[in-house]
Amino acid sequence: MTLYDQSIAVYRARLDTMSGLLAKAAAHPKGDALLDSKLAPDMHPLATQIRFVTNLPGEALPRLTKREFTSRDDSETTIAGAQAVVEEMKALLDSIEPSELVPADETLVVDLPNGMQFTLTAEQYVQDWSLTNFYFHLTTAYAILRMEGLEIGKIDFMPHMMKHISKMPG
Repeated sequence: MTLYDQSIAVYRARLDTMSGLLAKAAAHPKGDALLDSKLAPDMHPLATQIRFVTNLPGEALPRLTKREFTSRDDSETTIAGAQAVVEEMKALLDSIEPSELVPADETLVVDLPNGMQFTLTAEQYVQDWSLTNFYFHLTTAYAILRMEGLEIGKIDFMPHMMKHISKMPG
């Protein structure tokens, strides 16, 4: 599996998951107020979870390609606005060619704002840092929406599996 398959293709497919969740959120009676919902008082609200989901693929680009990216530092205040940001990131990822990515074994240095630094390969960065964070925030967004009463289930988190279905129960 190439670095592109492990990163850009995964981000892109899972942004479809976020888009589907937001489509269901738009029809919920709480509407835009869902964006303020949290799982716990010390956790970020849904709007911030969505911002992280849409920033993380972009934040990987300067490390994995020659492309620059500036993270959004504000969260959307409407479901429609959040959906538009997801669509923007999907379009950006769709524009990336596999040949743009650095070799999987290229050494990267990741500096965190708290002063910590990690040295790892591009593949380790994708697997151990970027995708782990991406899935954490995507899963948290799902959990917030589920907690708020959206009628969503595992298939809403894994719609990409429907293309592989060969038999339905019953």
